[in-house]
Amino acid sequence: MDENMVRERIADVLMTLSSIAAGALEERMPTTLDDEDPFAVLYDGINEMVSTLVSNQERLAATQRELEAKLETIEQQRSAIRELSTPVIEVWAGVLCLPIVGLMDTVRSAEMTESLLRAVTEKKCSYVIIDVTGIEVMDSRTTDHFIRMARAVGLLGAECVLAGISPNIAQTIVHMGVELRGIGTFRSLRDALAHHVHASANGTAPKVVTPRASPRMP
Repeated sequence: MDENMVRERIADVLMTLSSIAAGALEERMPTTLDDEDPFAVLYDGINEMVSTLVSNQERLAATQRELEAKLETIEQQRSAIRELSTPVIEVWAGVLCLPIVGLMDTVRSAEMTESLLRAVTEKKCSYVIIDVTGIEVMDSRTTDHFIRMARAVGLLGAECVLAGISPNIAQTIVHMGVELRGIGTFRSLRDALAHHVHASANGTAPKVVTPRASPRMP
């Protein structure tokens, strides 16, 4: 093989490798060389390397698709868990109940408040019961969450009360010196609902105040 032919073969190899490095994985070295050709082994090695690279990328892409599908499933499960952990139930005409079970944190409190305020607005409710029967321990931060939630509901024109306060929680609240001024408290959900029914019968139950849009400036 003369020198010019060798140079051409080397140039072909470099150009093919450059194209492969740029992402053109369909590039291959010619396979028409004789077995005695000194470049045949090199060409076959390059083609085998590219085929292995393509196979690895296909497996990587399949793994990535599988991972994305799993992440999507996890996100759907998280969304379902969030909805189940913050159920807003319409227990009576114009009455919503938010049962609290488990621990409260900043993220969960924000999600609960958002879901509750949206439900109050959509259903035009006038009375909201936050049922804390499922809470065994209530610290100052948790109490503050409920107070803020009740005040936010009040800004929408609805009354918000706490139900299911146990003796332990009552003692804790008193010991911490937390003021629940303006927020009604009841021993059970039944008592809170009975209070609203009685107030409605007497015409003293609050009515929803629908916020009016601000007048446009001329």
